[in-house]
Amino acid sequence: MKNQRVKALAALGVVAAVSLALSGCTGAGGGNGKAADGTTTLTLATPSFSQMKDMEKLIPKFEESHPGIKVDVTFLEESDLRDAVTKDVATKGGQYDIVTIGAYETPIWAKNGWLAELGGYAGSDQGYDVNDIFSPVREGSSYEGKMYSAPFYAESSFLMYRKDLFEAAGLSMPENPTWDEVSEMAQKLNDPAKNVSGIVLRGKPGWGESLAPLNTVINTFGGQWYDTSWNAKLDSPEVQKATQFYVDLLKTAGQPDPVSYGFSESLNLFTQGKAAMWYDSTSAGGVIEDPNVSKVAGKVGYVHAPTTKTKESGWFWSWNLAVPETSKKKDAAWQFISWATSKDYVQLVGKEIGWTQVPPGTRNSTYDIPEYLDKAGSFAPITKDIMLAVQPKQPGVAPQNWVGVQYVGIPQFQDIGTQIAQGLADTIAGKQDVPTFLKSAQDIAQLAGDEQK
Repeated sequence: MKNQRVKALAALGVVAAVSLALSGCTGAGGGNGKAADGTTTLTLATPSFSQMKDMEKLIPKFEESHPGIKVDVTFLEESDLRDAVTKDVATKGGQYDIVTIGAYETPIWAKNGWLAELGGYAGSDQGYDVNDIFSPVREGSSYEGKMYSAPFYAESSFLMYRKDLFEAAGLSMPENPTWDEVSEMAQKLNDPAKNVSGIVLRGKPGWGESLAPLNTVINTFGGQWYDTSWNAKLDSPEVQKATQFYVDLLKTAGQPDPVSYGFSESLNLFTQGKAAMWYDSTSAGGVIEDPNVSKVAGKVGYVHAPTTKTKESGWFWSWNLAVPETSKKKDAAWQFISWATSKDYVQLVGKEIGWTQVPPGTRNSTYDIPEYLDKAGSFAPITKDIMLAVQPKQPGVAPQNWVGVQYVGIPQFQDIGTQIAQGLADTIAGKQDVPTFLKSAQDIAQLAGDEQK
């Protein structure tokens, strides 16, 4: 059954690559799909994250400056978004004119011919300034040197810690902590009697949930998913040690019921003052420092992702706006994408929504805005440093065949990652031990590896 699922997904990519082809439209002539009254209505599919909700609030500003274009937003939960958008573009459904996709999907979908190339639009768009975008983020939105999506916001990962709790315990946080140091501090700060966990780590099933932080631990412990011959390596001593460390840290100093915690749940726990440390996305800083929703605003310090054998270990992700090749409204779609991913949009969010809420991690110019640095100074500079330091081409000790830190850049990863993440959740919950989990994970991963050989 597992083999069938992996092969089916791989076959989808092959069929799509054969049956779909890019039209080569970049710039004028992409089509507007205007209605009889001259209005072009764009349908945008996006995850229901706070940054996207802010964008929806500001769309009337776009429509005022572009009176012939209307934008309808469809919000979906992340997993539902991936399912709906993947099915639509793969089958040429044409339901969406703009889709929100990640750095994982962009090169795979571009290779399959599912996306319109945007480089021509960006190159001829005065003021868009592609070179202002951080180089790892540009690479994550490209395929074979061409731009297929525009970054809305990007993230890596860092360690957040309560400065007040550290001071009370007589502890100091290194700027570049090791995982052993973090574990030792977590044990000392763990205080169930006061409802304060030593550390929060994701345990919720999902390749974009619990596997994201775990894979960074695997990388820095010297492990990897595959060698350069596509032999799965999830049963190696390095992966065994990293996974056991992660599971044990959650067991001894983590939050109660960790399998219920993904990003959103962890953010809520930390902002309510119920944890001493949290290892997660750099995008969390804006919410943590918002006194309207966070009880720990002004009390948090930020340092690089913990390491063991590597110099850095932060993950890399970006949410990007892209245009399905099936859209008949490419010109209008680019006008909206250009607006929503521009320098001016960052300024608009800061002035209208709040400076801590601007889309982070994408543009150098964002980190030169005095108002942003004034409000987000506790996390903005280190976010920029980390974004420029990530190594998506080789995040671990050994070389790899794909570009990606916390994921494997192959079509099958979405399926096998989901299966393996469920096994991780069962292991965290105590239903099986780490060796049993990794043996099963190795078998699942090798099926996908064999498809790459």
